[in-house]
Amino acid sequence: MFSRNRQPERIKTSIEIDGQEIPVKIYFERRKDVRFSFTRTGGFLRMPVQISERESAVQQKKFEAWMKNVAKEKPQLIERLRGRVYEDGSTLTVGKKTYTIRMSEKENATYHTAKIKDDTIHLILCKNGDKGHYLQKSIRQLISRCVGNDRLPDIIERVNYWNHTHFKSPVKAVRFKLNQSNWGSCSTKGNINFSTRLLFAPDDVIDYVIVHELAHTIEQNHSPAFWKIVHDIMPDYKNKEAWLKENGEACNF
Repeated sequence: MFSRNRQPERIKTSIEIDGQEIPVKIYFERRKDVRFSFTRTGGFLRMPVQISERESAVQQKKFEAWMKNVAKEKPQLIERLRGRVYEDGSTLTVGKKTYTIRMSEKENATYHTAKIKDDTIHLILCKNGDKGHYLQKSIRQLISRCVGNDRLPDIIERVNYWNHTHFKSPVKAVRFKLNQSNWGSCSTKGNINFSTRLLFAPDDVIDYVIVHELAHTIEQNHSPAFWKIVHDIMPDYKNKEAWLKENGEACNF
């Protein structure tokens, strides 16, 4: 069990369910009740900061049993947590490009770093850092950032093409983020963000998302006027949306 210092804290751990390591975060908070939750990112156990060691242990056992029951009833939650596992020498194909992953550990490193050179992504990992699921999550984020930076000039060129041809809107910046909740976003200031997950999509689907976000420089909502703009530029846009809906889960680092 975990030692308690009667201060708010967060503990990262995991539970194995059907051979799958499920990330778990345990929060000791200023609250009165105990709360269990299981989302697409893992399990969450929230307990009062003043809880006794004995009761904390009881709640953790209840939580583990509850997690296993939820996983049995909703196996899709477990499936969503199955991420790609990277090892030294792994390869990753994104679009038409294949990257080789090289990993090394550094004894005194305080954080993980990554750089890309000649289609090889070099990861330097903290020797005493996160392990298991949490390490793989960090690796996925690092690789996503490297690939996003590598592909950003191409995406900017495509944004400029579609903008110059159809919109002529002021675009302040184009960026990539490892975003799970959407494929892109556009702020009122003209900042356009794309999820690096989009890089796994075909070129015509990427172009659709670019057109979609550029349309938001004119119409900030999804009004009929917005969809008319999209349709006039890309009449078959619904086919692109269907591709993202059907294949979106596989577009991930």
